[in-house]
Amino acid sequence: MKPDGLLCHDILTEKMQPKLSYNKRKNYEKWKKEIREKFIELTGLDQIALNACEPELDIEKEEQMDGYRQIKFSFYSEVGAVVPCYLLIPDTKKEKYPVVITLQGHSTGYHNSVGQIKFEEDKTYQPRGQFAIQAAKEGYIALAIEQRAMGERSAENTDFRRVQLDKRIGRCYYESITATLLGRTVIGERCWDISRAIDVLSNFPECDTDKIVITGNSGGGTASYYATCYDERIKVCMPSSAFCPYKESILRFYHCSCNYIPHAYKYFDMQDLACLIAPRKLLITTGELDPSFLVSGVQRGYETVKEVYKKVGAEENSKLIVTHHGHWWNVDIVWPELKRIMKELNW
Repeated sequence: MKPDGLLCHDILTEKMQPKLSYNKRKNYEKWKKEIREKFIELTGLDQIALNACEPELDIEKEEQMDGYRQIKFSFYSEVGAVVPCYLLIPDTKKEKYPVVITLQGHSTGYHNSVGQIKFEEDKTYQPRGQFAIQAAKEGYIALAIEQRAMGERSAENTDFRRVQLDKRIGRCYYESITATLLGRTVIGERCWDISRAIDVLSNFPECDTDKIVITGNSGGGTASYYATCYDERIKVCMPSSAFCPYKESILRFYHCSCNYIPHAYKYFDMQDLACLIAPRKLLITTGELDPSFLVSGVQRGYETVKEVYKKVGAEENSKLIVTHHGHWWNVDIVWPELKRIMKELNW
């Protein structure tokens, strides 16, 4: 006999059929309710809500930039959780603007979204990674959020009990396993922070909180998708390099621990959760050369997405774009597609 450390889990992955997988013969509304309840339970969002507090908004700095005003602020999303943000407001003097929430993936932090270079590796990510600036230049208010366990909110930037982690296991490994022990998840915490950030936008009169868009790449795309499942105020979801059935992504390749929702595959797959987004606009982009989210899986999962949107009479509201890139943020696709969607919504 030759030991294989992965074989047992691989066999179980092939045999397992999530209990709440989409089935057109099921009562749709009952199934959707069950999915939502299980999603909130497994991400720990119900537990996170128990630790809620007043936001205590703190506007730290306001600067006039080239074509937009940049406001740096922070707030409490729950007890002990400070969320740093940048808000970019175009200079076009409109009374109200749609808001685009922009989320970095596993970069060094949200400062990349506003064009700041803090680390050597940031140079390779500019200007393509300037998500918030791109949104502001397109004429939208941009909200850049420092996600839980990333950038300034990473344990690497705190006392961290002085535990030294190998970067290969991921920037948010310690936070992820700690959250799991506490009955919550980092991805649930990120969804919560995004939802509370939308609450805080009411303090900025230029923000049209009836017109919320969310987008991001990689881990930012994952948070975009799950946050839209949780908060129905997000009307347009544009995940990049993130959507994929678990069998062709996190169950097949090494991924950062923040991607994993304990017990999820017993109940649902990523594409099943599309019922929590439909009939709102969903634009998925993926690269045919992406080594960690296989395009064959993305296409398979999108077939379920199409079925879900067809079920609610909104087939035209979901779209998949496959690019010739790999794990890549496509500036030339995201913003023209958003302009098309804005026109369809009459925004």
